[in-house]
Amino acid sequence: MQAIVFPPYQNCDKPQLSDVQKKILELKEKRNAVILAHNYVCDEIQQIADYVGDSLGLSREAKKTDADVIAFAGVDFMAETAKILNPDKTVVLPDHAAGCTLEELCHPAELAVFKREHPNAIVISYINCSAGVKELSDIICTSGNALDIVKQIPENREIIFCPDQHLGSWIVEKTGRDLILWHGYCWAHTQYKADELLALKRAFPNTPLVCHPECPKAVRDTADCVCSTEKMISYCREHPSDKFIIATVVEMIHRLRREIPNKTFIAARASGRPSQHCKNMLMNTPEKLLACLENLEPRIELSKEVMDRARRPIEKMLEMSK
Repeated sequence: MQAIVFPPYQNCDKPQLSDVQKKILELKEKRNAVILAHNYVCDEIQQIADYVGDSLGLSREAKKTDADVIAFAGVDFMAETAKILNPDKTVVLPDHAAGCTLEELCHPAELAVFKREHPNAIVISYINCSAGVKELSDIICTSGNALDIVKQIPENREIIFCPDQHLGSWIVEKTGRDLILWHGYCWAHTQYKADELLALKRAFPNTPLVCHPECPKAVRDTADCVCSTEKMISYCREHPSDKFIIATVVEMIHRLRREIPNKTFIAARASGRPSQHCKNMLMNTPEKLLACLENLEPRIELSKEVMDRARRPIEKMLEMSK
């Protein structure tokens, strides 16, 4: 079977910084900026970011930074979260059109109606949602802390979980809680198919398959480990195997290789393709990152009222995740 195999990073030549990357680093110092990058953006940005991580880690970094400018290489809801946590800082995003299917599939007006139908329910929203949905939520969560947060809610309380139905169904499996699930999904993670992954496991016997909980249940059932991107790091580092199949956006493998340089990583096939990208994350390019630092645009702008309301459930998440 054709597969993309990434050999141990320690055996490969290390890339040299391009002129654009060097200019970004120079301008970052001039602007007193910090570059935050999600695990799914291109390697050229990951190489020069101050912090690369998942949504929970990025939220924590955004909250504690003392930089004047936050350049957020990710998608719009992530940059919004950074602005909500840092209302007095300038937050820029390389491409304002970089959205998220999960955000698009959960509109605040629809959630408001849903809440009225379940007046006693606590609303836990996955961080992959708009500031408007965060305003209506009681607690925000990420794939890295969702299980722990749900476990802290009294068992007699009804819970609405939105917007990711697949992450929600995984939480139901792991906790036994009867959640009221919104029917959103991550387009990229729904591209994985169980039959393709089983064929890949046959091609690479005794190789653990690691997948993200945003994957549908049939895909999760083929995996040896289902976890957030951050926990993929610790799982692959601590597991005795020297190679792994990774069923999440392929750019995650760049970070895995840097942090675990002695192991091999295999990209999981997705709907006939040898790997899966997030098209919105790939809208972040080094050239756009340079331009947003030069012009301080596109800039994230939210009203004080929206930020104040949206900040409460985010801070509740951070408090419950200590």
